[in-house]
Amino acid sequence: MAERPTTSWRHGMAEEAEALAAGTLDPECACMAGLFPETLLTATDEVLDTFERELPDLDEASDEAVFAVVERVVLALNAVNEVHDGAAFETCEREELCDYIDQSLTERGVDVVALTTRHGLGRYQITNQWRKW
Repeated sequence: MAERPTTSWRHGMAEEAEALAAGTLDPECACMAGLFPETLLTATDEVLDTFERELPDLDEASDEAVFAVVERVVLALNAVNEVHDGAAFETCEREELCDYIDQSLTERGVDVVALTTRHGLGRYQITNQWRKW
């Protein structure tokens, strides 16, 4: 299964904490804890939990059903972003979330390229209609 972005974010935080503890990282250069507060990680994981629960039913789903699942996950991530003053996800995090959604759909048998092409979208535009982060 596609790796959740929150997994890599937590891993980066742990590496940074180890470097700080070892004295190999200047505390002024540490930024991970500020970028990824636990409230953000927990809320994002809750959204992705819901998204993942909906995935098993998508292998034979209509385009509308797939788009509905994408819309729900994107709107929920919009809400997480709003709670964090519109700054929850920076460029890299946005790309990771979009890649995760794409990979997760693909792993469940959704041909994302064909789906987006049928609707006049580029492959990586599947979230654009609803995304505010």
